[in-house]
Amino acid sequence: MANRGATRPNGPNTGNKICQFKLVLLGESAVGKSSLVLRFVKGQFHEFQESTIGAAFLTQTVCLDDTTVKFEIWDTAGQERYHSLAPMYYRGAQAAIVVYDITNEEAQSYADDNSLLFMETSAKTSMNVNEIFMAIAKKLPKNEPQNPGANSARGRGVDLTEPTQPTRSQCCSN
Repeated sequence: MANRGATRPNGPNTGNKICQFKLVLLGESAVGKSSLVLRFVKGQFHEFQESTIGAAFLTQTVCLDDTTVKFEIWDTAGQERYHSLAPMYYRGAQAAIVVYDITNEEAQSYADDNSLLFMETSAKTSMNVNEIFMAIAKKLPKNEPQNPGANSARGRGVDLTEPTQPTRSQCCSN
């Protein structure tokens, strides 16, 4: 899916600091994960949303003062058969939104007990949808600008241009 291009909800940012964060949506099947992210990214709500297979990837950019925050959002499938794939999608995430059925009375006390941000939202009415993402953007560390492709802490890979160093074996050297 695509980014809307425009920064939502706070208008264009003239600052030069750009931060990119991986955010994952977690929760059981049919609790509204896809509806929440579609409301945030596209401003849309579908009464009957098809189940996510595996995961869906969307991006959205928001502006905070002198910082542009780009969310890479992974909307994970909630069905039991996809639970083994979940770690692959949330590995390296800087934030997670746990989406649940409002009738689950334990959720708020769990959030309180663990000092987690708790906000009741509704994708259907759009209540607190932008606010939850903005609150997360404000809480994420924005110490260093991150550019896609930059060697950031979250995306260290193998530098293929570096010459390899010969390894010395400890056990069989004569």
